[in-house]
Amino acid sequence: MSDREKKLTINEIYFSVQGESTWAGLPCVFVRLTFCDLRCTYCDTEYAFYEGKKQSLGEIVEAVALHDCPLVEITGGEPLLQKNVLPLMTLLADASRTVLLETSGAHDISPVDPRVHRIMDLKTPGSGEVARNLLSNIEHLTERDEVKFVIGSREDYEWSREKVQEHRLAERCRAVLFSPIFGRIDPREIVEWILEDHLPVRFQLQMHKFIWTPTLRGV
Repeated sequence: MSDREKKLTINEIYFSVQGESTWAGLPCVFVRLTFCDLRCTYCDTEYAFYEGKKQSLGEIVEAVALHDCPLVEITGGEPLLQKNVLPLMTLLADASRTVLLETSGAHDISPVDPRVHRIMDLKTPGSGEVARNLLSNIEHLTERDEVKFVIGSREDYEWSREKVQEHRLAERCRAVLFSPIFGRIDPREIVEWILEDHLPVRFQLQMHKFIWTPTLRGV
């Protein structure tokens, strides 16, 4: 079987504006895969846990090409749960797309095509899934990659600050992202803490949740 014939369970493919990371604000095609083995307390894509249909990698690449956009993000769910996501990312990179991977960090990122920009979460205590962090992934980070901390409390912030400093994350990768849990914490608090600590991180808001209704799908 060729790579193009292999299949993935896809929740949705849509064209929107990138709402997070250093790529925020750019037009982007999103390929959302089905299934996730984490249950974070703040999850905003629970519909991707089970909903989806099988598509061949060739069909997915063609669906992405219809939007004539150079930037593609592979997201979920948890994309790395489906092994055929690896050849999909390679096919997209071969098609001259800039490929972003949004992953929880609970799965090994080392097999991912080196042309892909990996945006990896480190789960904070408030997520309820802090024990699932695969810290060995940190050794695989490069200057193409980004690390994201989703923060809902002072405890989450202090835990994140410790990890940034302990692993010298700002030196390892393209950016370290601190993102507030939408509706749970005043974003200004996190900004004040970052400034007070002179922390070398990038604060971000989920841009799409301010443009559209926060619960709206396909944006």
